[in-house]
Amino acid sequence: MTSNGEGQRRLRAADRRELIARTIRTDGTVVVEELARSLEVTPSTIRRDLALLTEQGTIARTYGGAMSAGHTAEPTLGQRSGLAVAEKDRIGRWAATRIGQGDTVILDAGTTTGRLAHHLRARTELTVITSGLTALRALAEVDGIELITLAGTLRHVSQGFVGPLAELTLSRLTADKVFLGADGLDARRGICEASLHQTSLKEMMADRGREVFVLADSSKLGQSPFTAWAPLDGPWTLVTDDGATDDQLAPFHALPETEVITV
Repeated sequence: MTSNGEGQRRLRAADRRELIARTIRTDGTVVVEELARSLEVTPSTIRRDLALLTEQGTIARTYGGAMSAGHTAEPTLGQRSGLAVAEKDRIGRWAATRIGQGDTVILDAGTTTGRLAHHLRARTELTVITSGLTALRALAEVDGIELITLAGTLRHVSQGFVGPLAELTLSRLTADKVFLGADGLDARRGICEASLHQTSLKEMMADRGREVFVLADSSKLGQSPFTAWAPLDGPWTLVTDDGATDDQLAPFHALPETEVITV
């Protein structure tokens, strides 16, 4: 969506909502921050508009934005990369401090694990196993890191490899620490993703490491945007940002084998 400057600032609320609805019908999905910049209003104004359009049945909310009612497409990696940028970077930076020299780690595909990979670029004597192109791009030229790819079938929307070939490679490996991303995270059901291929690989990743960390900014907590789930059966650590509310964190604090870190 392009900005029309002064003309868009004078849009009545009803006209602004109609423009938002029309954009969603055309593009399929929208992001709150992008709409706010384009329409030159605050993100809270956009969220109120989206809430009203959702009540009217015009659209369906997603984390960080909205999509057409009945539309099941997931946001692309590019769309996700513009969401919670500072929060993801803090989470990735903290996670990097948990990785010691000589460790073997598994990095899931995704934007937050991509930030973790970025913060490993100055490290040496590490082995990184990953299914994500974001981590591969960040670490491809780092001589001090042995990089192992779980090459399988590429999901273009998430820029991650999944499927039997990726799982076969992973079955031959173990790691000291595993870092998983999430489209949504529920204390009872686990990690929510758009496809069973993703959840199957995440579940297997969690089983291959001695320590498991789930890196999820606060917009993901308690959310279930899709229908595929990867349960988290063993001990694990949630790493989220300090914008998470007490209500969001309470279900995770109640889990007997889960540590909660806010950064």
